[in-house]
Amino acid sequence: MKKLIYFALTAVAFSACNNPSQQKVETTESISSVDTTTSSTTAVDTVHTSQNSLDWAGTYEATIPCADCPGIKTSLQLNNDGTFVLQSEYLERKNKFEEKGNFAWINHGSTIQLQGKENKTQYKVGENKLIQLDMEGKEITGEHADLYTLHKK
Repeated sequence: MKKLIYFALTAVAFSACNNPSQQKVETTESISSVDTTTSSTTAVDTVHTSQNSLDWAGTYEATIPCADCPGIKTSLQLNNDGTFVLQSEYLERKNKFEEKGNFAWINHGSTIQLQGKENKTQYKVGENKLIQLDMEGKEITGEHADLYTLHKK
C-alpha cells in the first residue's frame, strides 16, 4: 500500500513538471510580439527626406555670431548639382571670403555637409532654412541658438 501511495505521488509530481512546455510557448510568443514592436519603431522613413521633399536649392542668409566682431554676414548658395558658394563678410573688418565646393547629403537626407577646402560645416535642412550644426553634428543650443539659422531669400 505504501508503494501505491508513493507511486501516485510520484506520478502527480511528474505531471506537474509538464507545464513548463506551455510556459515556454507563451514566453516565445511574448518575445515575438516585443521584437515586432521594436523593429517597427526603429524603421527610418527614407521616402520623405529634406533632400527629396523640400525645395532646398537657393540662397540662404544670416549674420552668424562672432567672438571678436559684431557678426559674420553669411550667404550660402546651394545648387541642384550638389555644389555650393559660401560668402562670409566679417562686419567692421572689411574681410570678405568666398569658398566654392561640393556638398554631401548625410543623416538619411536631412543634413548637408560642405566639402570645401577649409570648410566641413554641417547644416540641418528645413523648410526655407538651414540650421548650422556644431562640430559634433548637433544643433547649437543656448540663448543665441536662433542666430545660427540661415533663411532662404
